[in-house]
Amino acid sequence: MSFVALLKFLIALPIPRPISGKRFAPKMMMTMARMTSNSGSPRRPMVMLLMLLARQELPDRKRSGVNCTTSSSSRRMPYLVGFLMVAVTLTSARAGSRPAGQFASGVSLVEVYANVVDSKGQPVTGLTVDDFRVSEDGEPQRITTFAAGEFPLSVAIGIDRSFSMAGQRLALAKAAARTFLDALRPADQVMVLAVGSEAGIVAPLSPDRAAARAAIDALEPWGTTPLHDATVAALDAIQPAKGRRALVLISDGSDRYSRTTATGLLDEVRRRDVLIYPIAIGSARPAIFAELSTATGGRTLFVKDPRELQSGMATIARDLRLQYLLGYTPSRPPSAEPEWRAIQLQVARPNVRVRARDGYYSR
Repeated sequence: MSFVALLKFLIALPIPRPISGKRFAPKMMMTMARMTSNSGSPRRPMVMLLMLLARQELPDRKRSGVNCTTSSSSRRMPYLVGFLMVAVTLTSARAGSRPAGQFASGVSLVEVYANVVDSKGQPVTGLTVDDFRVSEDGEPQRITTFAAGEFPLSVAIGIDRSFSMAGQRLALAKAAARTFLDALRPADQVMVLAVGSEAGIVAPLSPDRAAARAAIDALEPWGTTPLHDATVAALDAIQPAKGRRALVLISDGSDRYSRTTATGLLDEVRRRDVLIYPIAIGSARPAIFAELSTATGGRTLFVKDPRELQSGMATIARDLRLQYLLGYTPSRPPSAEPEWRAIQLQVARPNVRVRARDGYYSR
């Protein structure tokens, strides 16, 4: 029997007893909420139809004060909705059985971007899958996917504009951001965030360099520096972007009034697949900057004067483009609860250095 024929058959079924809208609609709404809330994804058109039908309450005899008779079409509504609920449930079950990414429920593929440089900091190209060794918690893993080259890039530039950056430091931060913009490819997507008492997007993600540059030029000192909180907010902003994602954070490293601790911040960044490149302006060398770059596979740059900007920012832009992408299916199945798993990545070449994220949470 076809879908349409079955639907017509169910609609034609008689209902021996009407169901009050007051009883039916709340139960229906609760069922639909349970069906859609666990996934966290937008409701599909079929689900929206069910919720619309659930809101159409049937006549209520007590409220009307007369002996009304529920129409046959209204009495058939529960069967129709019930049938559609079964269809949605089966569809959802099939969708849930698809392989998920490394940050979804049930790890099926872990992807690792890697940057390989020689002893002089120059990129090492021409490597093949046979040159790499991947281990997870010390257990060797079989690499199943491999790619090399320039990957699409979506990057957020976070500029600390707090009062501690007023004067020469903010001018240097702006210059660093403009230099980085010039080093990107035309197709790369970029957004600009102003970090003060909070992190706010002043130029949305786009390839429009003029808009990004104008937003950078317009920044003025303002607010305190809850840097840890602002970093988490910046990660939230870039998380939905497509392609290779990165955060270039330009600051003096001073953190004040953050609710997020340094340990909490590291835990947050390890739950995202976003490279972090902290740029320290001035003489300070914040320990958290090195930890952020190490955890995500980025690089820390310390800038004291404009002469160090050109080469440093160009190096970061090059690192973001020239990378290797490796994928593997963990030999150990995911645990019921979130579990940290360390990734060890090695290259069978002498005098080279590999930068990649140091692990992920399996869940």
